Amino acid sequence: MFITLLGVTFIIALIVAVIAARFFKSPIERILSSILAEDIGAAWTRYLMFAIYVVGISTGVRLHQLERYITADEASNTTIVLNLDRWILEIYRTILGTLQGIAWMLLLFFIFALIAFVIVRLFEFKNKQQKR
Repeated sequence: MFITLLGVTFIIALIVAVIAARFFKSPIERILSSILAEDIGAAWTRYLMFAIYVVGISTGVRLHQLERYITADEASNTTIVLNLDRWILEIYRTILGTLQGIAWMLLLFFIFALIAFVIVRLFEFKNKQQKR
């Protein structure tokens, strides 16, 4: 039953990460194309799509939490039973964990992209001022 839960949480985290990556791909491409050259921007976009998958899956599938179902509790020497309520709870945690991890990663990306955008615009403004 544990292996099935592990597989289901992995698949759910992957599906959520794919949906999030598709949803944010266009904004990421536009932001990077305004900051970087086209070929470098495309490479960074591919990297960020990969990072969304990795972060989403790794935060969605919480192995240390799932270990509770195969490791006996030290106090009572019993394991937690995987019933329907636990399945629903784990699926819910997987979806939220995946979205939360992706949200933090994208927040960091957008903060650094905003800083880079401001720096690029300042240099463009400075170059225009020097040409006059």
